[in-house]
Amino acid sequence: MFSLPRPKSDATISLPLKQTASSSKTYYQRLVTIAFLLDTVAVVGALIFAYWIRFGTSLVELGVQDFAVRTLRDYSGHIIIGTSLMVLFLANFHFYSRKNLLSYTNTLRVVLKSSVLWIFSYVTLALVLKFDPPISRIFCGIGLGSILLILPAWRAVMWRYIKTDRVSGSLRQRAMVVGWSSEFAKAIETFGNASERHFDIVGVIAPPGGKFTEEVPDTMPVMGAYESLGLLLQMKAAQVVIVADDALKNGNLMHIASLCEKEMVEFKLVPTCFQVLLTGLHLESVGGIPVLGISKLPLHNTVNQYLKRGLDVLGAVVGLILSAPIIAFFGAMIYTESKGSIFYRQRRLGADGKIFEMVKLRSMKLDAEGDNKVGWTVKDDPRCLRIGKLMRRLNIDEIPQFWNVFKGDMSLVGPRPERPELIEVFKEEIPHYNARHNIKPGITGWAQVNGLRGDTDLSERIRFDLHYIENWNVIFDFQIMFLTFLKRENAC
Repeated sequence: MFSLPRPKSDATISLPLKQTASSSKTYYQRLVTIAFLLDTVAVVGALIFAYWIRFGTSLVELGVQDFAVRTLRDYSGHIIIGTSLMVLFLANFHFYSRKNLLSYTNTLRVVLKSSVLWIFSYVTLALVLKFDPPISRIFCGIGLGSILLILPAWRAVMWRYIKTDRVSGSLRQRAMVVGWSSEFAKAIETFGNASERHFDIVGVIAPPGGKFTEEVPDTMPVMGAYESLGLLLQMKAAQVVIVADDALKNGNLMHIASLCEKEMVEFKLVPTCFQVLLTGLHLESVGGIPVLGISKLPLHNTVNQYLKRGLDVLGAVVGLILSAPIIAFFGAMIYTESKGSIFYRQRRLGADGKIFEMVKLRSMKLDAEGDNKVGWTVKDDPRCLRIGKLMRRLNIDEIPQFWNVFKGDMSLVGPRPERPELIEVFKEEIPHYNARHNIKPGITGWAQVNGLRGDTDLSERIRFDLHYIENWNVIFDFQIMFLTFLKRENAC
């Protein structure tokens, strides 16, 4: 246990903090209002641009000729309905939350999801309600493309303004932390300086008794003892109180929550007992009793599963066709250097603990594991073939795994599969290791494009794998596949 350092006196917390807390909320609301209005203008502009492209250029000759006589006034109703639908979908996906305002990546994800729903809803609505005049499907397609160009472009300008220290600092909420934990410390260390973070930690409050269960960093000011929390909240020293110590008793938690309610301050609890798949935590009612558990991860959704599988099959077929000449060339090089099979099959553990045979181009000598010793390759591994070093550097040895993807054993993107013999050790030594087997393993993954492959820190790899599982979406998969071609690691 760690004793309470000498706290700052209450007198050091001045009245301007109250003004800062209220002005931050006002500034955020003002920015959201401006963003909403300009988003609406951007969508209207995109649809007017689509109208001009469809009816003001040579494209007017395409499709039903009756469309050629339509004026912008005829299409004004269509533009109003289309704009309303798009704005509705943006709001539905929390486009104006602090989380999405502070992150341009989140902005792009919301715009893409909203646009996909928009085009289907817009066309369906036009067919069901039989718009008069009938809407041009070419106009709808151009409108989709225009929105996907204009809305992110304007938001990029806005984001460059928002990410400045002055503006992003005004959008972030001031937070006090009661207690301290190693998990919370890791989060602060990892994301503490990120421009898209939601909170600015202004200080720490000691838990009851003045004993911290974890050491507080010297850079984190201790604002006072537990008994001073009420006074600090009255002075509006923070907008959010975060409890980060599981050692606090239930009565103390209720007391803190009550204080926050009285002073209209947000109360948040870091559930350090859940150290895995945190974004999947879901509160539900069972017989009137609130139950907190891990569920509703992105790939628990059946639609998302079918979507990912469809992309995998399409990618596998294209990959196998395009890579056939490469496999033939390097297969011949392997056979020339080392007679024997050009392919290497290895048992790996897949989703839900299912064992499968992963196929690779052989990059080592035939007797590389003749001593039955299981392990990773290391830099300058003497077992590697000369051509094998090149294949590993360019990831060419992984190409036959498109066959595993086609069969359904693997995905294009996911945690890299490991050998069952190694996993028996890892699951005992590495916390949450087997949580990565909630989904199919992949040819490439978030950990790999961040340089974590081969003989690297397993704990870090698991952290990146779990981040991928918690935050999966189609754009994330494409991002990882793109980065795979840019980042190469010399594994052999």
